[in-house]
Amino acid sequence: MLTDVLSDLLKKAFADSGYSTKYGDVVRSQRPDLCQFQCNGSMSASKEYKKPPFVISDEVVEKIKSLDNFKNIFQNIETVKPGFINITLADEFIKNHINNLLTDSRIGCPNIGNSQKIVLDYGGPNIAKPLHVGHLRSAIIGDSLKRLFRFLGYQVIADTHLGDWGLQMGMIISECKRRYSDLSYFDDSYKGEYPSEAPFSLEDLSEIYPYISKLSKEDPDILQAAKEATFKLQNGERGYVALWEHIVNVSLQDIKKNYARLDVDFDLWYGESHSNPYVDNVVSHLKNRNVVYESEGALVVDVADENEDLPPLLLYKTDGSILYTTTDLATIYQRVKDFDPDYILYVVDSRQGTHFKQVFNCAYKNVIVKESVSLEHIGFGTMNGKDGRPFKTRDGGTVKLSDLIDMVEANAKEKIRDKEALDIDTISKQIGLSTLKFADLSNFRTKDYVFDLEKFSSFEGKTGPYLLYSYVRINNIIKKLKESGLSASEITLPASDVERNIMIKINELPEALSVASRDRAPSAICEYVYELSTLINAFYHTHHILNEENQTQQKSWMTLCSLIIKTMDICLDILGISVPEKM
Repeated sequence: MLTDVLSDLLKKAFADSGYSTKYGDVVRSQRPDLCQFQCNGSMSASKEYKKPPFVISDEVVEKIKSLDNFKNIFQNIETVKPGFINITLADEFIKNHINNLLTDSRIGCPNIGNSQKIVLDYGGPNIAKPLHVGHLRSAIIGDSLKRLFRFLGYQVIADTHLGDWGLQMGMIISECKRRYSDLSYFDDSYKGEYPSEAPFSLEDLSEIYPYISKLSKEDPDILQAAKEATFKLQNGERGYVALWEHIVNVSLQDIKKNYARLDVDFDLWYGESHSNPYVDNVVSHLKNRNVVYESEGALVVDVADENEDLPPLLLYKTDGSILYTTTDLATIYQRVKDFDPDYILYVVDSRQGTHFKQVFNCAYKNVIVKESVSLEHIGFGTMNGKDGRPFKTRDGGTVKLSDLIDMVEANAKEKIRDKEALDIDTISKQIGLSTLKFADLSNFRTKDYVFDLEKFSSFEGKTGPYLLYSYVRINNIIKKLKESGLSASEITLPASDVERNIMIKINELPEALSVASRDRAPSAICEYVYELSTLINAFYHTHHILNEENQTQQKSWMTLCSLIIKTMDICLDILGISVPEKM
């Protein structure tokens, strides 16, 4: 990476001038009209060394200018008051650096993961509830982070962590008992095998849950029956467990189908239930540490620390049933036992922040997990409609995820319906998915954003379809050049400012991925690949690549185009966006 090479040179120059190397970091210039790179360390160094910053900068610049190979690297380096160091590289240096990347499938990206192990928890759908737009961000952000971490050399275990063990299960079971009371699942004397086929369909479950959920809010007796059913399930009542397995299996088929439409998948389809066998271990461990006490009939643990006055963590409710906090502690215990991870990351709505602080504090303070294991909540904001409120249907209902996917695919199909030579169905799915994913991922994850279908489906501006269009255009040029018999060669000196900027931008890929990894934010990659696409289109309009008569130049551009495609392939794959052959 060019900034790394320059930083090494500047750090040595700072040291040779008698200053700390920490001031030698070089970054991309915020004023590209003035220079390509800059070093601002003299501004901070002046405070430590009690000198005007421009004096320090002048000394450092003189050291750089005294290098034997100065002219091979720099076109210009100068101090700009009050003490910035502006840097412009020699074209020969840029050309050589870009040619070094031609045989590197990773475009200079190091393996920073070193096979460290990450358990990545994202998706988090609830069994017996259809996926809706509220599930979108966790799935898309989580899947992109999985792809990013794997590319950077981490071992990633992706777990969707199904909501399959809470009160909603008790609600459904209690409602089934009211509707189908003669079923063997509710006969305490039944000793045989339970049916292999579920006594209900997905459509039945889709009707049962909202019905019983509403009813339980209105009738205390109904709610109490649901709580009793939850307690029996969580304590292993045979018929209830068998019926619960049917609920999970029927619901999971639909969940997997919708995630597949998003091109999102998981290594594990574990649920809260998977950690249930470890609840007693965790509770016993906490009791042995004398941190569990009774409060108003419930069992709780104090988790406040010097930084935050958090409320106690609830282990068991007064009715003896466990909560998300309990199963999340048991899940940490299970993940540490099964996988021995370095990180456990949770891609969950930011509104769950307090919950995760409680769970993490309890886990660390009571040695359920070692301090060396990083527990992180990767929070995100909401996807809103044009009114600024959470995305809803016209009648105010929650938008199903399947309906949202249908919507973006139909919109894409309408835009390309007159292009008869295309595989309309396949391409509309790819364009629709690029619309949806880029709209979500291009916003920094903690921010709420407004989903405007017309804006995000445009083939112009900062959108997924714009990226696809840029990619397909350059890829088609490469294909035509190959068909004409042209073969690639080394890249020559840049023939224009835009070509030079593309070379520099390609060199910035490792930094973009590093920032995305550090911030747990794919938006850094979106910004990078959008800026690259903008340069691509400027390059296309500046140079008539297919009609270029100078074959050496044409071969060079062909090679550069191939490197652009390789760079975009990395970015788009991490974002989970596939590219059509034609548009």
